[in-house]
Amino acid sequence: MKITAQHILVNHEYEILDLQKKLSEGAAFEDLARDFSECPSGKEGGSLGEFGKGMMVPSFEKAAFQLLPGEVSGIVRTQFGFHLIKRTR
Repeated sequence: MKITAQHILVNHEYEILDLQKKLSEGAAFEDLARDFSECPSGKEGGSLGEFGKGMMVPSFEKAAFQLLPGEVSGIVRTQFGFHLIKRTR
């Protein structure tokens, strides 16, 4: 099984908490990714394209595969920082 997803990556928990607040107030995930994500994918609205199991770090993969299309994860911490993940398909 493969899914597609977008994500936002930041270095600090206070940043990801602020981004969660912005999302809850109606900001577009893609715009926040472009403006704040530390990942090169931010330029593409956070798009990671299609991936299957075993292609991402375990905590990221677990969170992404638990989402339904259109859902946004809670905060996911990896060795890279703090993520919000939005499953797109």
